[in-house]
Formats: sequence, C-alpha cells, structure tokens
Amino acid sequence: MRSNRTFRMVVIANLAAISLLLYMLGSLDIFGFPMAPFLKFQFSNVPAIIGGFLFGPGAGALILVARTVIRLPFTSTAGVGELADLVIGVATVVVSASIYRKYHNKKGAIIASVWGSVTWVVVAVAANWAFLLRAYVYFFFDGNVQPLLSMIRLPNITETNYLWMFSLYIGVPFNMLLSAMVYGVTFLVYKRISELMKSLREQLE
Repeated sequence: MRSNRTFRMVVIANLAAISLLLYMLGSLDIFGFPMAPFLKFQFSNVPAIIGGFLFGPGAGALILVARTVIRLPFTSTAGVGELADLVIGVATVVVSASIYRKYHNKKGAIIASVWGSVTWVVVAVAANWAFLLRAYVYFFFDGNVQPLLSMIRLPNITETNYLWMFSLYIGVPFNMLLSAMVYGVTFLVYKRISELMKSLREQLE
C-alpha cells in the first residue's frame, strides 16, 4: 500500500516537473498566435491530462496547481496568464479525467478528449470575456486598454468592443486549435506511458 502511494507521488511530481518545463518553453515568442502574439502555443497541459487519466482528476489538478505556484515568481503577465491557464487547465483536466475514469477504454479516451476540448474552449472564452482580459489590462497596463489593442491584429477593434471581438475572433479559434493539439499529443503518447507505469508498478510489488 505504501509503495503504491509513494509510486503515485513520484509519478505526479515528475509529471508536474515536465509540465513546468513545457510551460517555461511555451513562453518563447516562436509559439505566438498570429492575431495576438502574446497568446502562446504550449503543451504543458499534456502531463496534467496524462496524470488525470492515470490517477484521477484530483491528480491532474494537483499537477496544474504545482506548476502554477512554481511558475508565478517568474511571471511576465502580472500573474494573469498563469491564472488563465490554471482556470482553463483545471476545468479541462477534471472533465476529461472524470469521463475517462468512468469509461476506461479507447472509446472513453476519445470521448474524454472531445469533451475536454469543448470544456477548454467554453471556459477559456467565458473567462476571458468575464474577467481575465480586464484583469490583464488592469494589472499589466494600469487600466489603459490601448496597449492591449495595439497588440491585437483585428480590424475595427476598440475599447467598447474588444471583449467580445477578442473572445469570438481570437479566443475561439486559438483555444480550439490549442486544445486539439494538446489532446492529440496526449492521445498519441498516453498508451505507451500507461503501459510503462504498469510495468514499473509491477516491478515494485
């Protein structure tokens, strides 16, 4: 019993470390989204989803929280980017891991990935429109929205319409593409990782 608990903790810690590494790499400019270069393509949610599939939604959420806490001192977005990634990531991982826990097979993994992606897009768009964009402007630009508008490559975007224009024309396609890539990578690597975990666990018993 104790060896299983230790094994689980070690795996979760390693997945959190990998997630943090991918998160740091995702800050590189080469991963920027063309219409909003400050949005980065990064795959740090892959280890959290894998952890959720292996050990349940709580483990996946724990990986995301650990990654975020360690990353915060090095933030370049006044913590808003990290908050956004945490909110979106936890919602996504909890939904997909909960589904996979109930339907623990290939079909269940596909269903979990689809609903995880849907959750990702819905939560991301809703959170950006409700408070994240405003928080970004307040903490990063001292309440002045113009610097943010200058970073967004959308025609006719203004102070009065930027919330819904950003959410609809940038938030939706960006998060659809990112979630599809993240779950695609997860789907490709999860089986091998699951088999490796099973083999290591058997060796410890």
